[in-house]
Amino acid sequence: MYGTHSKKDMEIEYQSQVPILRPSIHARRAKITVKFQDLYGFTVEGNVDDVNVLNEFSALVNAITLKKLIRKGIPPVLRPKVWFSLSGAAKKKSTAPDSYYEDMTKAIQDKVTPATKQIDHDLPRTFPGHPWLDSPEGHAALRRVLVAYSFRDSDVGYCQGLNYVAALLLLVMKTEEDAFWMIAVLLENVLVSDCYTKNLSGCHVEQRVFKDLLTKKCPRIAAHLDALEFDVSLVCTEWFLCLFAKSLPSETTLRVWDVLFNEGANLLFHVALAIFKMNEEELLTVHHVGDIIHIIQRSTHQLFDPDDLLTVAFDQIGFMTTTTISRQRKKQEPAVMAELDQRLKRLNSINTGEEQ
Repeated sequence: MYGTHSKKDMEIEYQSQVPILRPSIHARRAKITVKFQDLYGFTVEGNVDDVNVLNEFSALVNAITLKKLIRKGIPPVLRPKVWFSLSGAAKKKSTAPDSYYEDMTKAIQDKVTPATKQIDHDLPRTFPGHPWLDSPEGHAALRRVLVAYSFRDSDVGYCQGLNYVAALLLLVMKTEEDAFWMIAVLLENVLVSDCYTKNLSGCHVEQRVFKDLLTKKCPRIAAHLDALEFDVSLVCTEWFLCLFAKSLPSETTLRVWDVLFNEGANLLFHVALAIFKMNEEELLTVHHVGDIIHIIQRSTHQLFDPDDLLTVAFDQIGFMTTTTISRQRKKQEPAVMAELDQRLKRLNSINTGEEQ
């Protein structure tokens, strides 16, 4: 009856619904109808666009239960609404005028900048062969979203890698405007700052933090890679810039993003560490940098079961506090900024010499 459920009862009821809420990969590919019972006892089946599932999903379950449910996977039909709410995109959008995105796209329609030129160059290279993204309509939609954000944040402008993130968001969110706000909340709230600025300082910090975490969480792998003088950024840079969209199968990437939008950027470290952990024994048998890259790239492209990846990411990698990660970032920032400063001085010196 309405109003008689305890929190424990609701948790049990939600847990009992998980297999129905999140059909298996095969079930989803077979397009089996989504069917579940809401907390009021009504059966929801098929098209749930007219059902306020999001409120039931988030307001009536405590945070721990919600985290467990999301780690098990958000049903595809609910994903746009759940992402938009949990990520903070809905709140961010509510602070802007209703016509913000439309007005911006109209105002910048014919403007040409270094960012727009790079975007135009990258459009045909973004998921080539995809039936919609690699079409004139798909290119146009992706271009509008990326160009709009390049004008919203001139410090970022456009960074390669964002094209893959925006493309996948367009496929999930269905509308350009919602995809735009998801990018905004990602870059401005979810991810660490400066990951996509011109010098990629935030991304460089993440690489250094990841290397330290690899030493602590996977010491045998770290020691082996050090002996081979293997730089983990050779494979990890793409992961952190594309948020695994270019590396993992789409089904697996979306499951990673389910957790990312709820738990934050530290999830990326869990997943990156899990990929190395899952390949530990094979990695320890090879002695060439090219073989390391081959094993990692082959394994990521074949990670079709997201449950395998996320189980290792959380159960085997273990807990990492936000405080610990934040301290690691602060520790690495001075070295990264000094390195980038030296790189800029060398570049300026070379340019000055050429001019003379």
